[in-house]
Amino acid sequence: MLPDVQGLSDERGVTLDDVGIEGLRYPLLIADGQGVKRETVATVDMSVGIEADVKGAHLSRFVEVLHAWRDQLDATSAISLAEDVRTRLGTRDARVRLSFAYFLERRAPVTGACSFSEYQCTLTVATSGGAASLLLQVRVPVTSVCPCSKAISDRGAHNQRGYVTIEVEPATGAQLWFDDLIDVAEASASSPVYALLKRPDERHVTMAGYDNPVFVEDMARHVAVVLRGDVRIARFRARVVNDESIHNHAAFARLDWTATDDGNA
Repeated sequence: MLPDVQGLSDERGVTLDDVGIEGLRYPLLIADGQGVKRETVATVDMSVGIEADVKGAHLSRFVEVLHAWRDQLDATSAISLAEDVRTRLGTRDARVRLSFAYFLERRAPVTGACSFSEYQCTLTVATSGGAASLLLQVRVPVTSVCPCSKAISDRGAHNQRGYVTIEVEPATGAQLWFDDLIDVAEASASSPVYALLKRPDERHVTMAGYDNPVFVEDMARHVAVVLRGDVRIARFRARVVNDESIHNHAAFARLDWTATDDGNA
């Protein structure tokens, strides 16, 4: 038998809040909003807290658990994955963070040409003593047309690429997934961003954006109005950034909200 050094006791009396692995790149199958499995590669952080009398964590077990759950990840199974980590390592709590590119098929608005759009998503799960918490985060690329530029210009208006980042803690038992948050983010902007546009589509997107100019403040407030009215959401953070096309700086707006802010808890 080889010695189990991590399993030895420690006499220094120091509890460690987090011990684990980070920055692991690993192939996964992530369910989309329709239950279809999407291939992706995630950057993975996994950790547990260890008691003062425990020398170390068995790091190989993190990868073993991840590999066992790699092809069936959704909100429910992600919680089970974290609970599996906690059980396998014999700790009171565990945390798992998965960051990955999430691809959804989109149709161009006029021709219906199909392509995949990429969204950066993060799934964070923590479990402790049978209680679990879940955080969903999306970073969605959008286009915005400046209302001020449109109002003061004789011709045209400047527009720019922006990003809407939404982080949400679902209410207990709520069915919520990345697709829902992506839809909210894209609806807040002058136009979504597409990988493939034919000429009729480009004309449509250009004019639709011109007819719907928004500041970063407008986008953040649109997200807030929608999410505050969604009973599936316990709290959220929204942040919108525009890479300004006629300035050498970015513009941003941010807000945090919890259900207790409106007396709903």
